Amino acid sequence: MTGPVQRFRALPLRSRLAMLVATAVAFAVAAVALACWLTTRDRLIEQLDSGLRQVTVDRQSVEDLNAACLQGLPLNNNPGPEIPYTIQVVTPTSTKPCTWPGKSAIPVQSADRAVAAGERQDAVHTTRAKDGARMRVYTSQVHIGPLVRPGLAVSVAVPMDQVTHPLNQLAFVLLIVSGIGVIGAAAAGLWVARTGLRPVDELTDAVEHVARTEDLSLRIPVEGEDEIARLSRSFNSMTASLATSRDRQAQLIADAGHELRTPLTSLRTNVELLARSDETGRPIPPDDRRALMKSVTAQMTELASLIGDLQELARPDAAQPGPLQVVGLHDIASAALERARLRGPELTITADLEPWYVRAEPAALERAVVNVLDNAVKFSPQHGTVAVALRGGELTVVDQGPGIPAEELPYVFERFWRSPSARQLPGSGLGLSIVARTVQQAGGEVALHPSPGGGTKASIRLPGAPQPPPESS
Repeated sequence: MTGPVQRFRALPLRSRLAMLVATAVAFAVAAVALACWLTTRDRLIEQLDSGLRQVTVDRQSVEDLNAACLQGLPLNNNPGPEIPYTIQVVTPTSTKPCTWPGKSAIPVQSADRAVAAGERQDAVHTTRAKDGARMRVYTSQVHIGPLVRPGLAVSVAVPMDQVTHPLNQLAFVLLIVSGIGVIGAAAAGLWVARTGLRPVDELTDAVEHVARTEDLSLRIPVEGEDEIARLSRSFNSMTASLATSRDRQAQLIADAGHELRTPLTSLRTNVELLARSDETGRPIPPDDRRALMKSVTAQMTELASLIGDLQELARPDAAQPGPLQVVGLHDIASAALERARLRGPELTITADLEPWYVRAEPAALERAVVNVLDNAVKFSPQHGTVAVALRGGELTVVDQGPGIPAEELPYVFERFWRSPSARQLPGSGLGLSIVARTVQQAGGEVALHPSPGGGTKASIRLPGAPQPPPESS
């Protein structure tokens, strides 16, 4: 059984569809043909039985035939009138049939004897005559006026050819018509399969073209609203998304190379100066050497930060957040504030944090808050103030820096985008991109606005979550 199934599955889809259609039509045609044949047979037999019931046999002829049988007269030597029926006299104890002269005897059955004994009014059955012909037999009681002649019944039989011959012709016609229907259905199924699967062939060609050439600009024409059209739209959407993803990947690589080039060039220049000083034996003045070492340290720190941000964005699970937990946003903000104060000890950082619980990935959310605070610390003037507040699920960070021009606000969350005025400051341009992704994964929103008093106001709004129960000691 496994072999035919495997061979069937190995066939092309259009061939399988044509075979399935032909098989379904064959079953349907066979069922209809069988029902037609059976119905016709029943109707023909019913008409034949009705004709047998209407046959009238002269009572005197039956009596004479029975008397001849009782006297042992040779019936065939005394032929009676030619009739289209086989007439046979039956008694309750008949063992040898008493048949009309010139007709082949029909075996007497128990139902016939029961009619002769008065146990039944009539009986109808099919049997074979002595010459092998199939006969339809109707046995009824013999009447004398309104009374029944006891102990005697008469059987009237006709050949079943009246039924079998037209049935055989009908079966032959049904077989021919069914064969034509199945062949036509197979051809129609193959044509329908080819026509219906033409868009699938086009889609297959398109997929093979994309796999061969990596040309993601290919689009399939969409016609109608059926499943094929939906599949075509899905393919076009998929290739468009892949093209966008590839463009972003190429842009990410180009931007990463550009951002890496600056610290690497500066680091290379400083290292070459230090190496040349050691090779030539001409020492660099202490102040210049300290400045070079400080610059090398700063460039290495910037490289480490950039690489860390790239790793964060390139994580395989970057599109899917880690396990979400109910955490206190106020607790995360407090921890981030401690780190921000270490990075800007000369700044005044105020905090007004109301309790607010959210469902998020704790480590990612803390990094997002730290990035927002780092931006505020980096752009704040010396001895400036950074105000942090958490009210009603909205965390705001307001600095007194130069602010962001209105025309640059739409780009601040893009990867590697940096304001022209901030390109000389340390940073990778990835911090706010990581913030936006983390907040969106937590179901929140993040935005930057100009602060009324100058500077920038960053706001993070996250939906609340039920406060976790206190841990039992």
